[in-house]
Amino acid sequence: MEEPVELLTIENVTKTFNGRTVLNNVSARVSSGKVLGLIGKSAAGKSVLIHMIRGSEGYGPDSGRILYHVNRCPKCGGMGLPVPGAACAKCGAAAVTESIDLWGLKEHDPVRDGLKGHIAIMIQRTFALFGDRSVVENILEALDPNDPRRVDKAVELLEFVNMTHRATHIARDLSGGEKQRIVMARQLAKEPLFFLADEPTGTLDPYTSALIHERLVEYVREHNICMVLASHWPEAVAAMSDHALWLDAGSLVAEGDPREVTDRFMAEYRFEKSAGKEAGEPLISLENAVKHYFSVSRGVVKAVDGISLEIKEKEIFALVGLSGAGKTTTSRMIAGMTPATSGKVRVRIGDDWVDMSEAGLAGKGRATPYIGFLHQEYTLYPFDTVLQNLSTSIGMKMPAELAKMKAVQVLLSVGFPRKDVEKVLYAYPDSLSVGECQRIAFAQVLIKEPKIIILDEPTGTMDPITKVIIAKSVLKARDTLDETFVVVSHDMDFITNCCDRAAFIKNGKVVDIGPPDRIIGEFDRQQ
Repeated sequence: MEEPVELLTIENVTKTFNGRTVLNNVSARVSSGKVLGLIGKSAAGKSVLIHMIRGSEGYGPDSGRILYHVNRCPKCGGMGLPVPGAACAKCGAAAVTESIDLWGLKEHDPVRDGLKGHIAIMIQRTFALFGDRSVVENILEALDPNDPRRVDKAVELLEFVNMTHRATHIARDLSGGEKQRIVMARQLAKEPLFFLADEPTGTLDPYTSALIHERLVEYVREHNICMVLASHWPEAVAAMSDHALWLDAGSLVAEGDPREVTDRFMAEYRFEKSAGKEAGEPLISLENAVKHYFSVSRGVVKAVDGISLEIKEKEIFALVGLSGAGKTTTSRMIAGMTPATSGKVRVRIGDDWVDMSEAGLAGKGRATPYIGFLHQEYTLYPFDTVLQNLSTSIGMKMPAELAKMKAVQVLLSVGFPRKDVEKVLYAYPDSLSVGECQRIAFAQVLIKEPKIIILDEPTGTMDPITKVIIAKSVLKARDTLDETFVVVSHDMDFITNCCDRAAFIKNGKVVDIGPPDRIIGEFDRQQ
């Protein structure tokens, strides 16, 4: 690898949104071939800094600046690593080493636009793909159509992210982990100089997470670019970073060796073991449930291939497995969102068992009002306040004061401090952090007090402290309201400490069902 040179300089940046300081005099330097890790709780300022570096509209620093050190060709505008005397890779002309202040340039300035074209980003919980196109078409779309090596590059990228076996699959049919790998490939297709990763693996299984971590660092080292990584996962920051910053409420708490910084951060993390609660009668039943899809390009896809299991009242039941194993499809079958191809998926309402594959009010319509679902790719109404998102916008019919009272209670239950609740109620989603929006999405489910709650990756982008709060919220809802939870998650700590039983799903089949510790051990042994 070439001798490191400084690529990115962050100088005393400060940013305020609506009177709230989200970054306070933060500085850092990142060299070629190096990774800067950002760790902190929700609303610490990590995502704001990522978007500031990206040049996202509205994220310019109030003070301070960010400098991007590159070689720029005065002839064609091409950019490359800041190597004095190097020729432009595009046209061969002599390039000039420059330090560019992106936020000091006007919008649509050719230099600004050219620089942004060399900044790649993976945004948390966002799978920006063309859903109706195949995997390889998604990759080809991100490459220069005039590049004679376009097809070869697409194949190389698919190999790099271990997705050649899904090349002809339609993007919308992929699992979350598979989509994330295609997103990564599309971003790498830009041949970036600056790679930004905001919680790139928060909702992925450990195997896929490790793969993405390994490949991202490998790309940074081999291509001598730089990366800024934001994560709530101490393991990710410690494993991937060369230098780490711990941010809290926009201020720098500590920086230095990633392991030392993450160990200090984790000192605040204490997960309380669930004492459990005696389960009731069977509430959810799957008997040889099958969900097969048919595609002209790839034939029959066996998403779920004969699953049988039983979940009892007041249980917190986990579905464990690799990305693409069939966990989310199983949960959607239980919720009545995806009808089974064959077999039985039933939910007990009162004394009656309802077939969740039978359409209409006389079928699954009898059960769906009692089922809440937190989607992995949740959305909030951006032009409604949090209070509106929790009440009128989701169709709750009740007096305004009662709706507000319930909203306050549910926000407290998902970890918002009492002193902040009034302000949060009247805030809009885009003024909150992703972690805060995720808690509000969870509150949307809880406020309707459903009998069955299905959580698809409920803690994927949460910091460890908030995870404890959410775990307590789940346990409290089960203990006080007798609610039953089905949890789809790759967060092994959450499953171990919060769930009563777990099912290990592999290739659309149940491998084992039992105590979380045993199931997670079985999962680890088979990877």
